[in-house]
Amino acid sequence: MDKKELRRSIRERKRAMTEEEIVSRSKALGKQFLASEAYKNSKTIYGYLPYNQEVRTVPMLEQALKDGKRVAVPKCYGDEMKFIFMEDLSKVEKGYAGIPEPIADGPVADDPTALVLMPGMAFDPQGHRIGYGGGFYDKFLAAEPDHPTLALCYEFQLLPHLETEEHDIPVDHVIWA
Repeated sequence: MDKKELRRSIRERKRAMTEEEIVSRSKALGKQFLASEAYKNSKTIYGYLPYNQEVRTVPMLEQALKDGKRVAVPKCYGDEMKFIFMEDLSKVEKGYAGIPEPIADGPVADDPTALVLMPGMAFDPQGHRIGYGGGFYDKFLAAEPDHPTLALCYEFQLLPHLETEEHDIPVDHVIWA
């Protein structure tokens, strides 16, 4: 199955989920994430705001703020993605491709050790990832390669093995529910 076909197949599976399933699985993923060593060892989280049927990350990011961590989420400027620090995760608007982004353009996040939460369509246990096709995270991590990375996904998004390309950057940890 090529990337295009795989994305279509996963997209169909995600669209078939009810809001209750999404919330339930997201809560389970949140518990695992907040208990992870990657989370415990981080001072800053570069998260993302969920779009469509993605894992509901906002409660996790709100908990990170309560835990005294700094939180930033992405904002796209043309083909470049920057993370913007946020204290109020409700101050967002539709941005690139309708994805929620911060209204503000700053402050731009500047923690080279921040834990980056990686969205994507499919993952494998070795950390290989197929994203949505924009290449934003691969470009960001190519420029800032020292970040620890973690992906949250539904169990059907975790496949035994993914064929990846040279520019695809794997994630350090994959958590699924």
